[in-house]
Amino acid sequence: MTLATLAEVLQPAKADGYAVAGLVTLGWEDMRAYVAAAEAENCPVILQAGPSCREHTPLPILGKMFRVLAAEASVPVVAHLDHGYSYDDCAEALDSGFTSIMFDGSRKPLNENISETAQIAEMAHKAGISCEGEIGFVGYADGEASAGTDPGEAAVFARDTGVDAMAISVGNVHLQQNKEGGLNEDRIAAIQAATDVPLVIHGGSGVPIEQRQRLARTTNICKYNIGTELRMAFGEALRIAINADPDRFDRVQILRDTHAPVVAAARTVLRALKG
Repeated sequence: MTLATLAEVLQPAKADGYAVAGLVTLGWEDMRAYVAAAEAENCPVILQAGPSCREHTPLPILGKMFRVLAAEASVPVVAHLDHGYSYDDCAEALDSGFTSIMFDGSRKPLNENISETAQIAEMAHKAGISCEGEIGFVGYADGEASAGTDPGEAAVFARDTGVDAMAISVGNVHLQQNKEGGLNEDRIAAIQAATDVPLVIHGGSGVPIEQRQRLARTTNICKYNIGTELRMAFGEALRIAINADPDRFDRVQILRDTHAPVVAAARTVLRALKG
């Protein structure tokens, strides 16, 4: 079995100058393709179950799916809860076999975010798994605006919560479909000067690939969350599969045709972050 915790894959990444991709899953087809891509690239992968995924499939089922894939994989696979919004969310993920939980208290006042994240990190560490937190607020394209991470607050957050990884807001946004933006490298440098906790970029699809690659090698950014660009690749592959034969109705046959294109798209993401 190559099931791993978040800390087990991020600490080597930080030491050796690369990053690990947190790939946002929605179902069996994409998570299976992501593991196949990681095996082809011979690198670890973080399978992430976010809120929309959890609305579709219960956490205990997702935990089993992740663990089955990890058991058969030749590379480390992290079973990660993305954007857990409550203690109960995180406790259920732990009980469901996840090896990493991300508590998102970023909408809360700083003191509440710190105290609640610390409580969840303590729960995770007692169970032998990892915890990611978020300081600042990463907004959404065509939705909530971001609030940039303050380096001083980041230092306090990292110290007082004991998290294994810290998501930061430095120009990144969720659900961005183009790569016309970019990260604020001065803010990243200031945060890194204040704390040595591995850093996480949510909304990684909107970050230019060259910048992802360079910052993975030169900073403490050890994890990029990638969802939108891979969902776009899946959607395009699915449309092609359906339109190729309008009389075909068996969804297993249709979904099988998405595998190779999604593997290829995921390999492109993973290759850019490797050391």
